[in-house]
Amino acid sequence: MSVPETADTDGGATADACDPIRVLVNGARGRMGSVACAAVESADDLELVATCDAGDDLAAAIHASSADVVVDFTVASAALDNLETIVTAGAAAVMGTSGFGSPEVKRARQLCAEHGRPALVAPNFSVSGVLLARFAAEAARHLPHVELIEAHHDKKEDAPSGSALKVATEIAAARAEVPSAPESETVPGVRGGVAEGVRIHALRVPGLLARMECLFGGVGDTLTLRHDTLTRESFMPGVLLAVRRVRSCSGLVYGLEHLL
Repeated sequence: MSVPETADTDGGATADACDPIRVLVNGARGRMGSVACAAVESADDLELVATCDAGDDLAAAIHASSADVVVDFTVASAALDNLETIVTAGAAAVMGTSGFGSPEVKRARQLCAEHGRPALVAPNFSVSGVLLARFAAEAARHLPHVELIEAHHDKKEDAPSGSALKVATEIAAARAEVPSAPESETVPGVRGGVAEGVRIHALRVPGLLARMECLFGGVGDTLTLRHDTLTRESFMPGVLLAVRRVRSCSGLVYGLEHLL
């Protein structure tokens, strides 16, 4: 199912253009959150005004710091509650949330509309990862036979990843047919799961950060698209872009590609 997006730049930011954007990072003690804090602090046009983590009062911190934008790198199970807290408190949200499917995107869109605040929810802040999804959609128009293999570290909470779900959505919207494929299994689950009509295999092993692979099959040949994330710093240009742009968006924007 394709989810239409908007990135209307007519409204949103009201602060003087010379004022730094006031940023609160939620999940600041986590792996992504700590890197995000460093990235915000190194940017001349941004100001890290507060940090939060599990057990902290996020709403109180937003009000006390007068944060313009909250960057949320927590866990998938808390994402919608955090989004509601952020927009209710009057801030814009930039959320690196994995595991969102169509129901979660729909609810996030409702929350932004109800409170009149913008949010950018991105399963992947890597520009290279966004390009992979775009290339996969183009390939799917010509090669509808495809399976996805995503691999992450063994501490990742959700499976499949939000990036895999986003790629599956892009492929489903682009291809004209869903080809049949063998489904019989002598070991239950060995063929992976299916999202948006696209089969996904999720690997979780120590030593990996993130990998996304799309394997397309044709008549007598195959095409493989693969993206490897080597450091968490690779996500930061996308995060900073989102922080700078989100207040000018209208409602929910799902996916960094709409800001590129």
